[in-house]
Amino acid sequence: MAEASGAEDVPSPPLWRDRNFGVFWVSQTLSVAGDSFAYIAVPLLVLHVTGSVAQMGLLTGVAGAASVCAGIFAGVLADRFDRRTLMICCDLVRLVLYGLIPLAWTFGPQVWLLYVVLPVGEAVGMVFQVTYVTAVRNLVGVDRVTEANGRLYATAAAAGLGGPLLAGVVSGQFGPAAAIAVNAVSFALSAVGLFFVRFRTAEAADVTGVTGVTEAAEAAEAAEGTGVTEPAPARQRPWRELSAGARFLWRHPVLRSLTILLSFFVFFTLGMTDVLIYHLKHDLGRSDGTVGTVLAIAAAGTIAGSLLVAPVRRRLGFGATWIGAIAVSGVAMACVGLSGRVPVIAALMAVYLGGVSVAGICSMSLRQQVTPDHLLGRVTSAFWTIHFSLGPVGAAVLTWGAGEYGVTVTCLVAGIACLLIAVTALLTPIRRSGPEHTAPATS
Repeated sequence: MAEASGAEDVPSPPLWRDRNFGVFWVSQTLSVAGDSFAYIAVPLLVLHVTGSVAQMGLLTGVAGAASVCAGIFAGVLADRFDRRTLMICCDLVRLVLYGLIPLAWTFGPQVWLLYVVLPVGEAVGMVFQVTYVTAVRNLVGVDRVTEANGRLYATAAAAGLGGPLLAGVVSGQFGPAAAIAVNAVSFALSAVGLFFVRFRTAEAADVTGVTGVTEAAEAAEAAEGTGVTEPAPARQRPWRELSAGARFLWRHPVLRSLTILLSFFVFFTLGMTDVLIYHLKHDLGRSDGTVGTVLAIAAAGTIAGSLLVAPVRRRLGFGATWIGAIAVSGVAMACVGLSGRVPVIAALMAVYLGGVSVAGICSMSLRQQVTPDHLLGRVTSAFWTIHFSLGPVGAAVLTWGAGEYGVTVTCLVAGIACLLIAVTALLTPIRRSGPEHTAPATS
């Protein structure tokens, strides 16, 4: 990992004056905007050539399966290789992959190529995403990681909102293949930006934060039998390597509770966007344009929550912020089904997504703060695998409930379930104001 500039006792500059963070922030925002081009252009490309919705679904399923499989091993890669170099390599591979599509399309449609490019691209993208999460702490230090995550999340939400609109314009004027070319260029911009970014060493990143991080690292290293002076333990058997992240999550009392409760939260909320669209289209008879407007307003809640999470957490502490965000999301979700007015529904969805973003950023930031650097990739992979395991089933149940019993009943049940999750959290270590000081159990 590249050396951090400056001595460890020099106070870190504000994020808006931090050149490394600024370059990283801009380049990754452009990359997210590019991803949104492919998000729109690839389905359009398949639809233009085949006219088959089934082909679109099959391609999405294959790509999703590749992403899940890659997630199992992504953490090991992030922990064993230089993270900046790994992210640059991921960007360059995706540049080549997505650049092949418009190049091949100049000789005529090549649908078979999409079944090669998308699964490989999604797998590489998963490795990038896991490494990205682990690299943020090395970029800004643990003391500013919540603020950094909030800013990155906010601009990613804004780029994800504006990107599809631009992608539609480019696809309409020049064709979907041209929009995919824009996505390929965005990976080049991301790689160039990462090349000019310098990350702290693991030791420097830990030293800038709270003492609880050092204590957590020492406890984890003692539990693994590696000794506190060795930041990266010797390679172990493959299964031990892959399961190290899950073991750390289980040993840490706060992360263990968060992982369990957030898994249930995802079960009750992952299908909420589908339920919202069904409510607007089926129950209220609104147009596609109205659906888009409501989703755009709701996205503003994500941006607002991302910008507010750092000051709110500093003022209220972790426990009150996370539990309050989950409770607010639950109340807003329950009220969506009770309202028949589009402006009210849009406002409630903005509140709901604002709460989701606050809770999610708090959770991610805490994992970055308390996890030893040599385990952070595997902990991230393990958390995401467990966290989203119930999501697809929950989305199916939620949408089935909306069709079978109505949106009102479904939203009330899901909202009340989220409130129960918040109440349950009050009985767990999550309620602590400063859980970043909590070390994992050593046995």
